[in-house]
Amino acid sequence: MTCGVGTWSGAHPLTDRVVVLGSGVLVGFLSPRAATVHRPIRSSAFTRRLRRRRGPPAMSPAAAWCAQNRLRFLLPALFLAPVVYFLLSPPSSPPFFSIPASGELPASGSRVIWAQRRLVEWRPCGWWQTAPVPAPLRRNGYVRIDCYGGLNQLRRDLCDGIGVARLLNATMVLPKFEVAAYWNESSGFADVFDVDYFIEQTRGYVEIVKEIPAEIASKEPFKVDCSKRKGHFDYVESVLPALLEHQYISLTPSANQRRDRYPSYAKASYCQGCYNALRLNKKVESKAIELLQTIPKPFVSLHLRFEPDMVAYSRCAYTGLSSKSLDSIEAARGEGRMVLTGDAARLWRNRGKCPLTPSETAFILQALGIPTSTNIYLAAGDGLMELEGFTSVYKNIYTKSSLLTNEDFERMHGNTKAALDYYVSINSDAYIATFFGNMDKMVTAMRTMQGLQKTLVLSRRAFANNSAAGLAGEQLAKAMWDAHREEYIRGRGSALPEQCFCEFRL
Repeated sequence: MTCGVGTWSGAHPLTDRVVVLGSGVLVGFLSPRAATVHRPIRSSAFTRRLRRRRGPPAMSPAAAWCAQNRLRFLLPALFLAPVVYFLLSPPSSPPFFSIPASGELPASGSRVIWAQRRLVEWRPCGWWQTAPVPAPLRRNGYVRIDCYGGLNQLRRDLCDGIGVARLLNATMVLPKFEVAAYWNESSGFADVFDVDYFIEQTRGYVEIVKEIPAEIASKEPFKVDCSKRKGHFDYVESVLPALLEHQYISLTPSANQRRDRYPSYAKASYCQGCYNALRLNKKVESKAIELLQTIPKPFVSLHLRFEPDMVAYSRCAYTGLSSKSLDSIEAARGEGRMVLTGDAARLWRNRGKCPLTPSETAFILQALGIPTSTNIYLAAGDGLMELEGFTSVYKNIYTKSSLLTNEDFERMHGNTKAALDYYVSINSDAYIATFFGNMDKMVTAMRTMQGLQKTLVLSRRAFANNSAAGLAGEQLAKAMWDAHREEYIRGRGSALPEQCFCEFRL
């Protein structure tokens, strides 16, 4: 018999069992078949009688030495086996949003933001999804909601208008989309949304019609200006008299209204109309599904905002930008919107008013444990500046312009292109926003409606304050992790309408 890396077999001195070590002690602890225990076939009494008759079995000098010194081999093997197992085991395939390789993250190590256990989730409240409070049979007139801006601003105005129509007990005419000033083109509500579905889903909450009686349609609606009103705006007090007098009015809802002061039936109409009744029409939805299917899975949809007009509007100063970017910002600035300086600039930035640059965005994503190999769909418009600061770190980038044919892309309205980003973002594996604008609010709410919780808005305030405190590198990355983890596990940062969504503790 040999000892160590060979094979040894013999009776245990304290039991009747025979221990058989296979191809080697070390390997024996790596394989479940390498060390097995067998009971003798014969009974213990028979074995003892046999030993008394024959005497102890003869052992060779090598076997006797192995029996005496086996602990010297077994104890080290017990301690070394787990180490050898770890070193020799093949690596497993990484899961979605797995921990990045060493050196990829400045300070997050084994941290991944999506793996954190949430304490709170937001879900649609049940009260407004039950049977609606029926509206009075007699209506006070017709109201048309005039919506301005890009798709998500149009949608915001429309959602508010649904609540206002119910508040005024008015019949709502299909909304008018004023997009010429924004997109330099013409497209209406039906070019993006499913009209019949919209009318059907709002039935019982608010009455919506495609056409109005000829005697009323023959004249333009009386325009009521609500959009620039400051503070709380009372529609019943300010708008209802005009509706009763003219029977057909148009309005753009006030951006400063307090929906929380609406009666419950108006709140329910707002929630139902905004989050259950607006669906893309079949043509746009078909193109959006086609786009979604071409994106490698799993993927993050990133709404990155760093366009010249946005930066100019923010009044923030940036260092390290290219001369081309600086010229574009200056051209978009116009008169009366000068860059803030001194203490005003510092306070403004520390309040989180300055957009994150693409390179700052890449740094934060790394600090949150998002691997640089992640597939990222860039939900953004044209004109993004300093994009190489992001793509030099995250290289698997996809956009609608890179995935669609040139013919399809050029033929689309601006609202249609925005609708594609909206659809993909709602149905992505995770959604991250660098700025909390109209699209981010709508996407966050719709993902919450579907129970998709991997949604995060990056904190410009946390980045600005920690940078101003002198943190950089690993220290800044850790501060970013701490700030975003707190918001993620507590469900903060989404700013969901509290009249439609309720907090659930997990």
